[in-house]
Amino acid sequence: MKIPALLTILILPLSLLAARPTNAQAAAPTFPIRAAFYYPWFPETWGPVSNRYTHYTPTLGYYNSSDAATIDDHIARMEYAGINVGIASWWGQGSKTDQRISLLLAEAHSRNFYWTLYYEPALSSTQVALDLTYIATHYGSDPNFLHVNGKPVLFIYTRAVNSCTDVATWETANAGQFYLDPQVFAGYRLCSVQPASWHQYAPTSAEDKQTGYSFSISPGFWLATDAAPRLVRDPSRWRLNVQDMVASGAPWQLVTTFNEWGEGTAVEDAVQWQSPSQYGVYLDELSSNGHGLRVAAQSSAPPLPVRTCIGLCHAVLKSNGLDGRFHVGAPGDSKRVDASSLEGAAKVMLVAFAIQSDGGKGGSSCPRWTYRARFT
Repeated sequence: MKIPALLTILILPLSLLAARPTNAQAAAPTFPIRAAFYYPWFPETWGPVSNRYTHYTPTLGYYNSSDAATIDDHIARMEYAGINVGIASWWGQGSKTDQRISLLLAEAHSRNFYWTLYYEPALSSTQVALDLTYIATHYGSDPNFLHVNGKPVLFIYTRAVNSCTDVATWETANAGQFYLDPQVFAGYRLCSVQPASWHQYAPTSAEDKQTGYSFSISPGFWLATDAAPRLVRDPSRWRLNVQDMVASGAPWQLVTTFNEWGEGTAVEDAVQWQSPSQYGVYLDELSSNGHGLRVAAQSSAPPLPVRTCIGLCHAVLKSNGLDGRFHVGAPGDSKRVDASSLEGAAKVMLVAFAIQSDGGKGGSSCPRWTYRARFT
């Protein structure tokens, strides 16, 4: 692909743009809920450039979970796949994962997408009570923090709850404030104190069913330090897994995972499983509920967020030694503005742009161009 000679940008007053749904318009998801385990812990867990902690290459590259454009892109991809809830790994107050929760929630505002937390640490009952108060105070009232039956939802990993005694301790500390959903353990159905729901996190199993509670699926498992995968990826099997999950009718239909790259369980797009839709074969099957790619290549896929397009414009211009400024207006318009001002402009919004190649041919839509740009 030739380096673009001109990037032509169309800007319109905000009053002329079709409004996105507001939080007041958005309705919280109802059962069955399709959710994906999500990891906002990059770049900390990518490992050194010379030895990345993954066998795969994400299409977005080795991104930063603190980057708003990346979060926008991820939410758009999950929405395409029919995933309307992200279960974000959380490692305690003040941790890197905690510092990014506000960004995740902010990027979901005005969208029908919700977040909850996956409580990971094993801590004392006193600290659990403090953490529940902290989560409720800092995140629980956000309109895009998932609620079920009027309560904020909290998933709990097995290291924090692995016995009936632990369940009772959590429920006491909770005092009915949260809708708690711990990971299952042997004999969990026999506990005298029962939480609101249960789930299994089983990335080495293609399917897991916890009758009455959850159905989870995993595309594969290949730990970065393992020589071979423990669960081999197979798109044909994945299609059947998605069909089984949908047919189960389980209240919680869980994808393990969106982006746990170190364990090799990600359904996020990667160089190794690209597809014509630009979303990757695993998200394609989720999008169609296991009935094959439902969108035409390139043209029909939902557009990626505006800020993603702008960010990639910046990156490509910079990497090609261009001046970092866009032509704004109709083709041939000589007016130029600093690209960095576009995101903060109060009265204009970038809605589309086209590329004029050195050969003078017309360009393409934002989604197609961003897809191509990543490989330039």
